[in-house]
Amino acid sequence: MPKTLKKNNLKNEQSSQPHVVSLFALVGMSIAAAMGIVALFNDNYVLASTLFLASFIYFTGYYVYRKFDNIALSSAIILYSLYLMMFYLVFTGGVENTGPLWIFIVSPVSVFIHGLKRGLVEIAIFIAIVIAIMFVPTEFITHATYSTEFKLRLVYSFLTVTFLSALYEYSREQSFKHILELSNKYQQLAHFDPLTHLSNRRDALGILKHEKARVVRNKESLSIILCDVDHFKKINDQYGHNAGDAVLLELAKLFTDNIREQDCVARWGGEEFLFILPQTLAINANIIAEKIQQKLQEHIIHYDEKTIKVTVSMGIEQLSGSQSIDEIINSADKYLYQAKNSGRNQIFPKFDKI
Repeated sequence: MPKTLKKNNLKNEQSSQPHVVSLFALVGMSIAAAMGIVALFNDNYVLASTLFLASFIYFTGYYVYRKFDNIALSSAIILYSLYLMMFYLVFTGGVENTGPLWIFIVSPVSVFIHGLKRGLVEIAIFIAIVIAIMFVPTEFITHATYSTEFKLRLVYSFLTVTFLSALYEYSREQSFKHILELSNKYQQLAHFDPLTHLSNRRDALGILKHEKARVVRNKESLSIILCDVDHFKKINDQYGHNAGDAVLLELAKLFTDNIREQDCVARWGGEEFLFILPQTLAINANIIAEKIQQKLQEHIIHYDEKTIKVTVSMGIEQLSGSQSIDEIINSADKYLYQAKNSGRNQIFPKFDKI
C-alpha cells in the first residue's frame, strides 16, 4: 500500500505536465503563425515559410497528445522542433539579426519537459551548436554575422537564464519531494497502524467494502477471521507495555508471513487483528487459522531477556451476499467470544475434518 500511494502521488504530479506542454504547443503555434504572417507581409518568404512550418509542427505535437495521449512523443516533437527553429534563427539572423534573442526560451522549456539532469545535458549540446554556428567563419559557411560583443553577451545571458531555470527546477523538485513525503506520512497515519504498520481499522473497512462488491459481482466467496490475543492485559501488567508492543509487532510479522498474497491482516484495535481472506470458504479459513495457531505453539517471543508465550482466540465468518459489513464482523465477533469463553486458544465455529 505505501508504494501504491507513492505512485499515485507521482502520477498526480506528472499529470500537470501534459497540460502545460499542450498549452505551450498552442501558444507556440499561434505566435509562429502570427510571426509568419508578418514576415509574409514584409516579403520575407523564406522566414514566413519556416515560421508556418514551425506552427504546423507545434500543431502536430498538440494533436499527437490530444488524439493519442502520447505525451512523450508530443513533448519530443515540440522541444526538438524548438531547437531546430532556434538554430535556424541564429543561422539566418531572423528579422534584422534579432533571431538569436529567442533562444532564451529554450532553458526553461528543456528543464521542465525533460527534468533537471537530462534538460541540462540537452541545453549544453544546444548552446554548443549555437556557439559553433555564430563563431564559424563566414568564408566556410555563409550565415548571419554578429559582433563579438553581441555573441559573448548572448552566451553569458543564456547561461545566466539556464542557471536560474535549473535553480528553479531544482527547487521545484525538492518542494515536490517534501510534499510527497508529507503526503505519504499523512496517508500512513490515515490508513496504517503506526506500531505494527498493518492496515488500520479504517483501511480494513475500505478493503472489506471493495471485496464485498467483488463477491456480489463475481459470486465469489469471502471469509474473515477476527483474532484476539489471549490474556494480553496480563502480559502488559507482568512485563510492561513495551513488552506488549513487542508482542504485537511479533504477531503482526508472524501473521503476515503466514497468509497469502491476496489476503490482508489488519490491526482491528488494541490486541485484536482482522484477517480478510478473498476467494476463501469458511472451512478453508479454518485451515489458515489452525496453521497460525500451530505456528504460535512453536513460537516464543523474546523480550528483555524474558520469554513470552502467546496464544490467540479466533472467530471465523463467511460473507453471504445479503450480509452487510457490520453483520459479518458482528458474527465473527460472537464466534470469537465463544472461543474465549471456551478456554481461549480456540477457533470457532468448529469444522469437521475432511
